[in-house]
Amino acid sequence: MKINQNVRHFAAKQALTTPGVASVVSYGLVKLHTRVFLGKADPAHAEEREDHLDGLFEATTDSYTAALKAGFTEAEAREITHIQANFDFYNHGWTEMMEIPADEIEAHYDRYHEFFSQYDITIADPLGSFAPRGGIPEAPSTPERLDEPEHPHAKGGFADDVYVEGPDGEILVGGHDEPDDVDLTDAPGVGSEDVDD
Repeated sequence: MKINQNVRHFAAKQALTTPGVASVVSYGLVKLHTRVFLGKADPAHAEEREDHLDGLFEATTDSYTAALKAGFTEAEAREITHIQANFDFYNHGWTEMMEIPADEIEAHYDRYHEFFSQYDITIADPLGSFAPRGGIPEAPSTPERLDEPEHPHAKGGFADDVYVEGPDGEILVGGHDEPDDVDLTDAPGVGSEDVDD
């Protein structure tokens, strides 16, 4: 998968593993991702998907931190969560929101099979053991879109590794090295009042 990576991603990573700040950045990340993907959704269906996406992204925040603890890089851990989201979009027929083409779903699953199987994550069950008790809010599916899927936001050909696009457009396999100095206030939703001096 091709993803972006900048200082905000490293700030979010550090904030998610910092007591007292984790819940603030988690909320910020959930709302940010929901807003981004609602912008990719068919406008006729966007509003009805909002609660579902909030629940989905809240759960994938937990899988992100679990992947970091398992030794995955920031880019790999974040890619894992994006793959989970794409499984969910695929299952709902929300092909216009997908970041990878439907025919690359299995290849992305296979790359992280060991992590996914450890947490009972499958293409059909994108959250596995990260699903909250009682599940996440439901939203109507559009399964007919799977017959001839259109993926205006998908980038194919990146199923063999994590590819990171830098601000200058350069593509780097595996991601950037983490900077030495990370300012937690660069993380979504985190203000100076949230960070102890």
